[in-house]
Amino acid sequence: MKFTKIATSEQIDQKWVLIDAEGKTFGRMITEVATILRGKNKVCWTPNIDCGDFVVIVNASKAKFNGLGKIANKEYFSHSGYFGSTKSVKMTELLAKNPEKLYKLAVRGMLPKTKLGAKMIKKLKIYADAEHPHTAQLAK
Repeated sequence: MKFTKIATSEQIDQKWVLIDAEGKTFGRMITEVATILRGKNKVCWTPNIDCGDFVVIVNASKAKFNGLGKIANKEYFSHSGYFGSTKSVKMTELLAKNPEKLYKLAVRGMLPKTKLGAKMIKKLKIYADAEHPHTAQLAK
């Protein structure tokens, strides 16, 4: 009887994926990024091992947003733990001021809420414009 092989962390080959967000739909791109970070697009995917790739997103501020007024109405909330400390920020403000944070919040919601998920989100690098310091991933 054949059993499925379980991958170990030594067998995982992590690569770098460069994604240009210009003209792409935000939600569809974020689900693709979460899949790559998690490693579910690989044959050797194992749920308890970080087998995903590194992801670099450039032109983050130039993505398209679809939906009936979602970009104007959606709010992100934060809470410090003290009474009355709930703060909210609109999606339009977050996109204008800090698009990197908007992308991280969206991707973090699709990853596991464990130490493994925290390790996966560290492999996501986001830049608002086309310039990034990862020289090995520059398009030739």
